Amino acid sequence: MRFNRPQEEDFRPELTPLVDVVFQLVIFFMVSSVFVTYARQVNIELPKAAGKPAAEQVSRNTIEITQAQKIFLNGKELSLDALAGQLQAVSAAHAVVIRADKRLPYGLVMRVMEICESAGMTEIRTAVQ
Repeated sequence: MRFNRPQEEDFRPELTPLVDVVFQLVIFFMVSSVFVTYARQVNIELPKAAGKPAAEQVSRNTIEITQAQKIFLNGKELSLDALAGQLQAVSAAHAVVIRADKRLPYGLVMRVMEICESAGMTEIRTAVQ
């Protein structure tokens, strides 16, 4: 007489569902991670400074000044005279960040700061590395 033995259970984990879950987790973290990028239209070498980074402002204007003394407001090239008029138009934010190349003459950066103050900007910051 033949007796049927009960089959032994296989305790090995199934790898196919495990691989699927791992890929889904990788995709989830890639999509949900925050990539901090700043709009940099112009290649500028910023000066170095020690200190804590400033809190990020939601609504702000960015003035970039290149080594060739070209001035950009939010990515649009302007002359020094046209800067005041454009700042008047976008002064609702009342905040501006000046990204100036470290090889610029100090007087040009100060002139841009004066224009910002006369346009009603209440918060003027300079970007450093």
